[in-house]
Amino acid sequence: MSGPATAVVRLLSLDPFEATGVLARLAPELDAVAAAAAAAALRVREEGIDALPASSAPLLDVMAEQHAAWAVRLFAT
Repeated sequence: MSGPATAVVRLLSLDPFEATGVLARLAPELDAVAAAAAAAALRVREEGIDALPASSAPLLDVMAEQHAAWAVRLFAT
């Protein structure tokens, strides 16, 4: 979730403290999602990849990996 929070600060010029506050308020829900994902990952051994939930955005990770290999960056670091 830190990726989208960073994006709203960079792209929309929102207050970084407000964006961080939203993440802090979402912490219980994020912990629950992380726990469910970890449990699903353990079930993959027995049930196969169908045990993985589809309630996340894995394409963000895929695109981040692709972006890391680009010669041109979207954001200066």
